[in-house]
Amino acid sequence: MPQIKQQHMQTFSIQQINEKLKGTLVGNTTQLITGPEQLELANEQQITFIGNRKYVKYWEGSKACAAIINADITLEPGDNRAFIKVKNADIAMAELLELFVPETPVFDTDIHAAAVVDATATIGTGCKIGAGCYVGKNVTLGDNVILYPNSTVLDNTTIGKNTTIWSGAVIRERCIIGSYCIIHPNASIGADGFGFRPSPDGRGLIKIPHIGNVVIGNGVEIGANSCVDRGKFSSTIIGDGCKIDNLVQIGHNSKMGRSCIMAGSSGLAGSVTLGDGVMVGGSASISDHVTLGNGVQVGGGSGVLSDWEDGKKILGYPAVEARDALKQWVVLRKLAKEAK
Repeated sequence: MPQIKQQHMQTFSIQQINEKLKGTLVGNTTQLITGPEQLELANEQQITFIGNRKYVKYWEGSKACAAIINADITLEPGDNRAFIKVKNADIAMAELLELFVPETPVFDTDIHAAAVVDATATIGTGCKIGAGCYVGKNVTLGDNVILYPNSTVLDNTTIGKNTTIWSGAVIRERCIIGSYCIIHPNASIGADGFGFRPSPDGRGLIKIPHIGNVVIGNGVEIGANSCVDRGKFSSTIIGDGCKIDNLVQIGHNSKMGRSCIMAGSSGLAGSVTLGDGVMVGGSASISDHVTLGNGVQVGGGSGVLSDWEDGKKILGYPAVEARDALKQWVVLRKLAKEAK
């Protein structure tokens, strides 16, 4: 298998890594660590993690020189190997990855000669605009905004400071994007909502204009090929800190509270309202005009057809409380066995 080429590879001692994670060091290794890797794939120069007791049995066969493990796991590291014990190995691994983040693509000039930037646009200090980008009339870019090559920002749009727009993303006219956001490749922000009505003569469909926009808060991340449609009248709103995976659809006039998560291929129909901290599993679908309260968790593949109160865990198609869905599945298995 070909190896990934790494430029300016950084190495750290186990002590340096422990200083970053502020864990408890058990054992020691003299091996300099070049990066993290999965337990079964790691080599002698890599560190791995064990966040669950069920993976303990794989440690002996792993080549990793070190591991980040949960403090409640009892295990000896072995000769010239080390553990960093922490409260939560998953969170610690995320912190560790910050040490090994590779360099992002380099801009030789702040605004590439092949970019088109309208004379009326306001460009903040430290912005980078790549080749093939288009920045329309009366656009405002805050300080340190990065537009990677071939991204598009149309007229009267505002983007806050330190936001990154990756290649192929399109930000339609009149949208508002906050600070410290990341819009991944080929995302669409502010496309027309999906609105059609049968024509009076019954011979076709009439398109309903969508004259609103999209308002995205601070610290939002929107995955590749995801779509956030503009509102019919006012705004489609994505709250501060929301994280949206790839291939997600956000319908017109939907409103997401703070720190919601939507996994890949999930979707909101029009005028859905999500409270704060809602989690939507992969491929789940939320029907139009549904309201989900704060902290609601929607299982993957579910179809949500009605409102749900704060803190509910729902699952299935149509979605019911998760414990009820599991009971239904048990009954169905029993019936299937009896039928045989």
